[in-house]
Amino acid sequence: MIILLTVTAFLSGSLMFSYWLGRVASKDIRREGDGNPGAFNLWQAAGYRLGMLGIVLDFAKGYIPLLLMLQSGFIQGYEPVYVAPAFILGHVFSPFMKFKGGKAIAVTFGVWSALTRFEGALAYALVLALMKLCFRWLPSRRTDPRDADGFQVVAGFLILPIYIGLIHFSMPLLYIWVINFGILLYTNRKAWISFLKSNSYHRTTRNQGHKGDQ
Repeated sequence: MIILLTVTAFLSGSLMFSYWLGRVASKDIRREGDGNPGAFNLWQAAGYRLGMLGIVLDFAKGYIPLLLMLQSGFIQGYEPVYVAPAFILGHVFSPFMKFKGGKAIAVTFGVWSALTRFEGALAYALVLALMKLCFRWLPSRRTDPRDADGFQVVAGFLILPIYIGLIHFSMPLLYIWVINFGILLYTNRKAWISFLKSNSYHRTTRNQGHKGDQ
């Protein structure tokens, strides 16, 4: 049963709604922005209405099936450790996209909304919003905004272990977080690596400038 549910979760996650909505609008969203076939590129390519619909559908494909599995008792104990990440992996390695999917941000929110009754997802969203606000006033604003966004997605996800430890301690949740963090680290690797390199360069340049002034 757990194998069947894990496969079902993977297939649910692999449904690339945002890409398909883009095709309906005669747009190939892989040619927009950073080439990610996700809802945010759909927003850029086809407008906010389709973009919002893409976000909702990508969120729902992780939230609704997982919530039903949990509430029905189909998965218990450590079984969510196998099933929950499958939704996210399905989006990242979608067979409908020749196993080249998206960054899995919206579906991650869906999964954690189901796992924590929205609490963990809301905490993550709040941290991302605060980081977005702070980054407008930091030297990192000199970098590509897409690189900064990718870094924030990864760094902001570090809030969830704090939530798990203080509010809703559960070893299965902690294991799911580790897997999910690894996935986000992978899907956003180009952005956060570029962000760190860029800011390291700016710091080195500033330090050399200060030494030259002495």
